Amino acid sequence: QVQLFESGGGSVQAGGSLRVSCETSGFNFGIYRMAWFRQAPGEERAFVAGISWKGGATRYGDSVKGRFTISRDNSKNVAYLQMDSLKPEDSAVYYCAAARYGSLAEPYQYWGKGTQVSVSS
Repeated sequence: QVQLFESGGGSVQAGGSLRVSCETSGFNFGIYRMAWFRQAPGEERAFVAGISWKGGATRYGDSVKGRFTISRDNSKNVAYLQMDSLKPEDSAVYYCAAARYGSLAEPYQYWGKGTQVSVSS
């Protein structure tokens, strides 16, 4: 049974940092590309960052470039999103996702249930 579980969300003031984690099980994590998406109330889910299965390639949404860093630990089956210089507009539910084939920009197959990140001004 495939499971993705996000944790580490919370409330932080603008300019602060958070790291969210995605613990996984039930699939061969080391050969899946991983990504983070986010969805704010009333908005569509948006791509935040993606990382290739070995971690050699990454891709970021324009709004988070230079502030967020995606990483993974294949020995622990965990993906991370380090978020620095947070802004109120970063507030959203953050989801992790996994897929076996394709590029970082293509659709993802498995999804977690999300973790809330709230940034106050």
